[in-house]
Parts: sequence; C-alpha cells; structure tokens
Amino acid sequence: WPISTGADVTVAIIDTGVAYRDFKDFRKLEDLENTKMVAGYDFVNKRSEAIDDHAHGSHVAGTVAQSTNNGKGVMGVAFSAAIMPIKVLSARGGGTLANIADGIYFSADHGAKVINMSLGGGFAEATLRTAVAKAHAKGVIVVCAAGNESRNKPGYPAAYDGAVSVSATDFNEELTFYSNHGPAIDIAAPGGDTRSDKNGDGFPDGVLQNAPVPGQALRHDYLWFQGTSMACPHVAGVSALVESLGVTNPAAVERLLKNTARSKGE
Repeated sequence: WPISTGADVTVAIIDTGVAYRDFKDFRKLEDLENTKMVAGYDFVNKRSEAIDDHAHGSHVAGTVAQSTNNGKGVMGVAFSAAIMPIKVLSARGGGTLANIADGIYFSADHGAKVINMSLGGGFAEATLRTAVAKAHAKGVIVVCAAGNESRNKPGYPAAYDGAVSVSATDFNEELTFYSNHGPAIDIAAPGGDTRSDKNGDGFPDGVLQNAPVPGQALRHDYLWFQGTSMACPHVAGVSALVESLGVTNPAAVERLLKNTARSKGE
C-alpha cells in the first residue's frame, strides 16, 4: 500500500453481481461508498445494472476494493481500483457457460485488466477454455477459484491454460480442509475457515466483507464467508496493485505473484 493501492486498474467481478448502486428495491452497500465503479452488464436479466440478488459477488468485490480508510467497515486489497460488475449467476448461484463466456469477452473488450472468477465446475469444455485464452491473449490476467471439493486438482475454469488457479489457506497459512490442491494450483491466499477461531477473537475465522444477507438481499451486514471464492479476490486484488505499477503482461504479473509468494512446502 505505500507503493500502490490499485489506481487506474479495472477489475471485473464475474459473479452474482455487485450491490454497487440503488436500483429498484435494492440498495448500495455502505462500505462501497468510495469504491470506483465502471459500467458492467447483467447477462442473466439482460440489462446494464449488474445488481447482486445473492451476496457472493458483492463479498468477492469487497475483498478486491471495499472502501478503505473511510471510518467504517472493512478494507479492500486494492481499494483504489475500479470494479466492473458482471452478473452471470442467478439469485440461486447458478449460471450458463454461455453467459460466463460472454462475461469474460465483455470484460476484456471494455477495459478490465484483471478478471476475478470465484466460480467453477468439474468438467472441461471448449466455450470457457476459448474465452479464457482470448482474454489472456488480450492482456488480461484471469484469476480463478480452484474449487472447494478437497481434490488434488483445480476445477474449471481455474485449470485452463491462461488462468491463475487459487487455493485457500486458513488463519495459520495452512491449506484449508475444503480447498482443492496439488501441483496444478498456481498460488494460495486467505480463504477462511468458519469452523474455527484460531486467532481467539470470538468470531469465526472467515473472510469478512460487507455484503447482502444471503436469501435476504435487501438486508446488508458484515459477513464471514469461507472458500476458494474468498481466496481468489485476494490474488485479483494483488494483481491490480501490480498492474497499477505498470506491469501489464498477465504472464509477468503471474510470475511476480509466484516469485514473491512464501513457500509453504508441499
């Protein structure tokens, strides 16, 4: 942060949307008050307002760029970066491969330098593989959650060439019980473990961000979540810090991430 806070970098959050503005019955999150937003798109409802009717996307966006030093709430990794909200997942958290691919193309075509995809599945297919490859070729670093199945390989799109796959660590920087792992994973970051309180503060060791309450999207709170979904935006945020310094080749950003990470052994 003394060197970079992510200025002049746009991070696309391809997810359930973001509670970034008042829209119909939905309200903007209080701790996004100073966070810069750029135009995105809702591929589920086919409209320009990519509003979050779930919670997941807002929580993820907060880790990247929640308003910081504003006297309230929590913080974001790259709090001077801009968020591009891209809604490809419904209120129930499901979505189509076509919409996700369209979200990737939209992000790359509209100025995002970092894409965060805290989503995935277990099967490889051509639609997303091609979209990830084209975004990477266009100079976008694509950061993806490795998955929460405790398997020794990442899910997709994290496993595709051109994607940075992120596994999850707990408070002690050890692999979490749920995280996918193995030699195909690129890097690990804080994902939380809400079953424990290893720092003894009386709260679960999740990742804390301002978000809508799941199932009650009109209510907002500060919520502890866990998952490789939460680890992924830490890496996307650090990528934005690096991009802000002028390192814009995605392969170079990935090399810097890996070369400056601490080894935790096998």
